[in-house]
Amino acid sequence: MQRTLFLLNAPHPGHLPPAGEGIYAPSFTAMNKALTYGLLLSVLMVIAPHADHLPLWVSALCSALLLWRAWLTYSGDPLPKRWLLMLLTFAGTAGIFIEFRTLFGREAGVTLLMLLAALKFMELRAARDAMVLVYLACFIIITNFFYSQSIPTALYLLVTLIVIVTTWIHLQAQSIALKQRLRIAAILLMQAIPLMLILFVLFPRVEGPLWGLPQDAFASSGLDEEMSPGSLSRLSLSDAVAFRVNYADKVPLRNQMYWRGPVLWEFDGRTWTPGITTLTKTPEFTGLDQQIDYTVTLEPHNKKWLFALDMPDNVSVPATISYDFRLLNKEPVNKRLRYVARSNLVYRANLQEAAQQIKRALKLPMQFNPRAQQLAAGWRSAGKDGAEIVGIALSYFRQQGFQYTLEPPLLGVNSVDDFLFETRQGFCEHYASSFVFLMRAANVPARVVTGYLGGEFNDYGNYYIVRQSDAHAWAEVWLAGQGWVRVDPTGAIAPARLQGSLSASLPNNAALPFMARNPPQWLRDLRLNWDTLANQWNQWVLGYDSERQFAFLTRLGMESITWQKIALNMMAGVGLVIALFALFMLRHLFARERDKVQAAWLKLCRKLAKAGLPRAAHEGAQDYAARIAAARPELADAMRDLAARYGALRYGALSDERAQLEFIRLIEKFPSLI
Repeated sequence: MQRTLFLLNAPHPGHLPPAGEGIYAPSFTAMNKALTYGLLLSVLMVIAPHADHLPLWVSALCSALLLWRAWLTYSGDPLPKRWLLMLLTFAGTAGIFIEFRTLFGREAGVTLLMLLAALKFMELRAARDAMVLVYLACFIIITNFFYSQSIPTALYLLVTLIVIVTTWIHLQAQSIALKQRLRIAAILLMQAIPLMLILFVLFPRVEGPLWGLPQDAFASSGLDEEMSPGSLSRLSLSDAVAFRVNYADKVPLRNQMYWRGPVLWEFDGRTWTPGITTLTKTPEFTGLDQQIDYTVTLEPHNKKWLFALDMPDNVSVPATISYDFRLLNKEPVNKRLRYVARSNLVYRANLQEAAQQIKRALKLPMQFNPRAQQLAAGWRSAGKDGAEIVGIALSYFRQQGFQYTLEPPLLGVNSVDDFLFETRQGFCEHYASSFVFLMRAANVPARVVTGYLGGEFNDYGNYYIVRQSDAHAWAEVWLAGQGWVRVDPTGAIAPARLQGSLSASLPNNAALPFMARNPPQWLRDLRLNWDTLANQWNQWVLGYDSERQFAFLTRLGMESITWQKIALNMMAGVGLVIALFALFMLRHLFARERDKVQAAWLKLCRKLAKAGLPRAAHEGAQDYAARIAAARPELADAMRDLAARYGALRYGALSDERAQLEFIRLIEKFPSLI
């Protein structure tokens, strides 16, 4: 097959193309300009979603290169010298290495790919270069799914793929109009849908990242293992979904929806952390009651902890319950995870606590917050027991003019003192932190627990949505005879936070995202409908893992499912689709048999054959009519007329229905003349 190469830019003196790069014309043609603009649009569309996470200087450099190439295409000016392209390549690569300290991994690798794709335009001269850019654009599409696999992302990239395929068709056949190229591109993609569905359903699912992506391929979001003033209030400004919950039967009260996450033990005067423990005992629960069964669909957060209602005692995935009641997965949750859990809303936990844990729960940095320590010492000296001291502390919060706010003033070195005696404005982390500090100073074992509280009910999908804005912190104290007891000091200041949404508990909710306030009902309904659709997408498309694949194929009647059987079925399905498409594409070979004019002519030929005048396989209509006329002169006029009509109807411009019907009528009468 002869390969036709064409000019995409004119050469200039001293810059001749290497051998084999194509045949060069003296100047641009309008058609080649259109092709270059199509390539620019294709690459721009696949690069644009990356602008949010690319370094600013890389985004600026890629934009400048694409604009520069567009100007060169418009003006017809020569492309830059190779030495300049090499300089830009090495400088850009060095800059990426300095930025990320590596050229490997998701962030550095994607950034380098964006830069090289933009630089490739500056040497776009021949069809080979154009094909490379088409392939690059198709590959870069995949990298967008490293960051988002949502429905809008999929729809946007589908449109992008149509643009790329349209540009590729332009590259192969420049004479086709744009409207026709778009139509062909849409048809090609629609033809790929059956094959895509077969591969989606039957392709063996691989656990873990497909290409063994490095750790930086998994973004960390949501709660952290540290808590300091402002950490949760900043997280509460996010409207992102943390997880979704389906309750099997009964639904707990809203003030019972405490979703347990990290447990924080160590305090350095400002920041709470989990600390280090060597205790590996199994937690002890007694008095379990009010059992709740539910299913959680957890968004990836790249940490090991799972979220469950207090207190979990069963979970469907291989996870463990730590001695401080955290639910820990074996591996970091770097993909969407669905699990079934059971919790008991009434419980007694670790009635006999280890001395090591009690010691950890009383530890304080004595050089910080002297006023808070003095206040708690006064409570302790009054001879009150732990439960009474808890009540005194909660009364203190209620009676001293504290305010619940997302925008508290900054705190100094003695953060607890500043909060308790100066600012008295804070979010849940301020109250949990200061409460636990006071408890420990009063010799009551206590710790901080972070997680989520509540959730938004989606009545369209019949599940609860727990967002990052539902992030919350509370306290646990250990009381003799009761074990670990949850105490939420936020409830003493803003009881509405425990019963309702965050927006309802704040005196001024202007700092919250618009949809986290009180949006119009129609807008809220629209968002919940969209979330229902997104949840179905997550469950049945993104969540179609090996377990769901086996379950689905079992329901289809496949028994004793193995990877070998799945692979054979997949190949058979692909072969069937290809065969059906082949028959469809070759349908014109059988179309003549179905053509009314052709069918009538063949009927005439069969009748003449019965009369001893068969038509040879190579014989055309006119030749056959001439031979019949020579053998049977009385049929000459009728045969010549029918042959002429057949030629006009079959191969000429005559195609109206009346002429076809007349031709068929004459053939029906013809046997009477034999």
